[in-house]
Amino acid sequence: MENNTEYAIEVKELNKRFSHLVAVDKVSFNVKQGEIFGFLGPNGAGKTTTVNMLCTLLLPTTGDALVNNFSIIGDPLSVRKSIGIVFQESTLDNHLTVRENLYLHAKLYGLTTAEFNKKLYLITKLVELDDKLNTSVGQLSGGTKRRIEIARVLIHEPKILFLDEPTVGLDAQTRNKIWDYLLKVRKENNMTIFLTTQYINEAEICDRVGVIDHGELVALDTPENLKNITNKDTIEIQTLDNIKAIEEIKKIFPEIYIKQFGKNIIIRTEKGETFLPKVLEAITGEILSINLTKPTLEDVFLELTGRQIR
Repeated sequence: MENNTEYAIEVKELNKRFSHLVAVDKVSFNVKQGEIFGFLGPNGAGKTTTVNMLCTLLLPTTGDALVNNFSIIGDPLSVRKSIGIVFQESTLDNHLTVRENLYLHAKLYGLTTAEFNKKLYLITKLVELDDKLNTSVGQLSGGTKRRIEIARVLIHEPKILFLDEPTVGLDAQTRNKIWDYLLKVRKENNMTIFLTTQYINEAEICDRVGVIDHGELVALDTPENLKNITNKDTIEIQTLDNIKAIEEIKKIFPEIYIKQFGKNIIIRTEKGETFLPKVLEAITGEILSINLTKPTLEDVFLELTGRQIR
């Protein structure tokens, strides 16, 4: 593969098979230096398998990738030295203190004690852990443990930070706080962040998003450009008699996409603002609620794959 300093990661025809299962199917893409790149997809889509190959934890069946200009097949040791990774599951030692966990990681990456001490205060201050250094990790919450793992991977100053669903299982408030830290980390260290996620709001933070489903990369662009894939607005209406209302709407607009979902009638259409008054005129019964929404990445995923992200 040809080196390109514009890219932090270059993936070419990456493929992974487990017996008869194709987990990742000849995926190719590039990640630019300094960007937040999101990999969006449901469980089992191939996100973690791709990350494991890029981090040299898993050998590809075929294909290759350059990470910081090092081949994941030809020079995996150099890849490992130049990246950091936060896994889905915690890999901290609960019996050690926060300081001891960070120190162990520093020694594994060859840092001297003096180098470690120099970085310790700055990094723990950044993620607000400086008051917990002597606390046993087993006593801390899931959100705090996640912050420790972020601090830990910063010790050896990686050029690329891999985040494999870093906020899964955390409540919304803690997820938002974790992202505050991550965005600070990116700014302070000018790092490239590679994120896998199944949360739409996390994908919205990314500079570019790759949509993966059944091991295939089905789309790749900025969040805003991806939303242009589907130009359909969504109208949600709840009436006293939804079945009757659907019949009335279909009678006037037979080609319209309309269905009942839960207590609401769902309509997908272009230019929802101008179409909504026409729909309301068609309904003779009592209307309980109305909502009009623009396309989201959830809609894009549904359009591309035929199923919801969940």
